[in-house]
Amino acid sequence: MDLASFARAVFALAITIGLIGLAGVALRRFGPEAMARFAPTRAERRLSVVETLVLDPNRRLLIVSCDGEERLLLLGEGQVLPPPATPQPLASPPAPRKARKPKAQA
Repeated sequence: MDLASFARAVFALAITIGLIGLAGVALRRFGPEAMARFAPTRAERRLSVVETLVLDPNRRLLIVSCDGEERLLLLGEGQVLPPPATPQPLASPPAPRKARKPKAQA
């Protein structure tokens, strides 16, 4: 490798590092706002996770909002578990028994 090719490699490296530095300065100056202008605009998302609560290593509770309506999900074992069945109302309590009168002894 002669001196000319070595100088060319050093010069190319200096230009590459200079361009990277120039890009960094430009990003600092114009910031994320400039990058946001180039990004396509997204419509408002319909689904979002409001809150999570870890119950144990296998299960967690999620409050999920979809179209303004919130739902509670129980996740476990890598699947969504169905909500428990609604409890049936208890039958009316049995009527109290009337106390029997003791028989009179003659």
